[in-house]
Amino acid sequence: MKKMQVVLLSSVLAAVLAGCGSSPTAEQSGAPVESRTGVSTVNAGDMNGRNLPRELTDPGSILSKRSVYFDLDSYTIKSEQRDLVAAHAKFMTKNPQFKVLLQGNTDERGSSEYNLSLGQKRSDALKKALVLLGVSESQIETVSLGKEKPRNEGHDEAAWSENRRADILYAGEF
Repeated sequence: MKKMQVVLLSSVLAAVLAGCGSSPTAEQSGAPVESRTGVSTVNAGDMNGRNLPRELTDPGSILSKRSVYFDLDSYTIKSEQRDLVAAHAKFMTKNPQFKVLLQGNTDERGSSEYNLSLGQKRSDALKKALVLLGVSESQIETVSLGKEKPRNEGHDEAAWSENRRADILYAGEF
């Protein structure tokens, strides 16, 4: 049974990442996810100074990586980002008391209006992927910062590729 769930979860994630470019219709939005409020796998002794569990801040943990990167003019989650998205989804489904803010970002190219729209599409695509992996929509907020919060101030492809991202911030970090 567990193996079948893993296969199903992998298939759903692959489908989501391949189709993140479209908005769901009412028929495609899926069944509601069971609420698990009150169930926690994080112990108080596992928390750091920002009230986040160590697994979210330990540099050795995949959960310490909080940025999902995108190609130019795209809001499709790259295949190499799947493990990161799945790890955050798994953590959030096991810890429904945690909420996140997904911040969509772009590089400096394009108009402010275009970049705000693209940043929102990136944060929404990440939200859609997390929800399809079992995270409750009530745990997630999305926002676009457009080109206003670059990670790298440079003006070349290396800098721009660092700025095309959606950042995952857990409550206490925003």
